[in-house]
Amino acid sequence: AATHQDLEERVARGLFREDLYHRVNVIRIELPPLRARAEDVPALLTHYLAVAARELGVEAKALSPAALARLTRHDWPGNVRELVNLCRRLSVLAPGSEVELADLPPALGGATAEGAPPADWAHALSSWAERHAAAARTPLLQAAQPEFERVLIRAALKRSGGHRQEAAKLLGWGRNTLTRKLRELGMNGAADGAR
Repeated sequence: AATHQDLEERVARGLFREDLYHRVNVIRIELPPLRARAEDVPALLTHYLAVAARELGVEAKALSPAALARLTRHDWPGNVRELVNLCRRLSVLAPGSEVELADLPPALGGATAEGAPPADWAHALSSWAERHAAAARTPLLQAAQPEFERVLIRAALKRSGGHRQEAAKLLGWGRNTLTRKLRELGMNGAADGAR
């Protein structure tokens, strides 16, 4: 069992059962939170990137010096679970064999969607296509095109402030085509407030 609570103090105040305290307090290991052990972060990142690669069947990623420096400075409020989840995410989403600063989520100092270089999405799409083709599911275009259109439609509606005519123009479509696509893709909710 693990806790950040002072169980002895909670038992004394009657907030934790004493019998349960004695059951879980066989061996006590004081382990400071990850934010207090920044020197451990590089080794943990390397280890969990390798574990994630093995579990997900992808090539293990390395961290660029800039990405490693940024992650070492991170406070890790979610502790090791946050670090493990980040390693899994980077193993799947980061293009190339080295994780760059721009590959990190925006909250960790990575690039925003608008700031990401075009090659990043092309590489991510290529990786997805290879995995999808290997799994022999539906044809690639049949699976990718609707999602691709959803992403572009959402971006156009956001950019146009919900104005369908302007969004359609951004997409190179007429307003009727946009309306039809919204219906076909089940995105009528995405156009709520659209004009």
